[in-house]
Amino acid sequence: MNTVLTSLDDSKAEDILSIDIQGKSSLGDFMVIASGRSHRHVAAIAEHLKQALKDNGLGVARVEGDGSADWILIDQGDIIIHIFRPEVREFYNLEKMWQLPDLEDGTVH
Repeated sequence: MNTVLTSLDDSKAEDILSIDIQGKSSLGDFMVIASGRSHRHVAAIAEHLKQALKDNGLGVARVEGDGSADWILIDQGDIIIHIFRPEVREFYNLEKMWQLPDLEDGTVH
């Protein structure tokens, strides 16, 4: 996790947020959401992060969305990283969805 956060910070990613999704999803343990100022910045953040993961022995991550650089998803296994342009991040609002409080067993909707 430190590798991810350090890389994002070094790349001047904005509004970095780490969400613990253990017990909420089988996708991974943590989700990290960050923003880049432009298509180019989003792509550069993702490239820097992929290289940092590889350099730190964390393997080659799966990547989606690097063609358009509106929203790039990097799946490192236990950590899923979303890098957005600000408008796209606001539209999808993943923070709101994943930061909902845990529901108690037996809650009826």
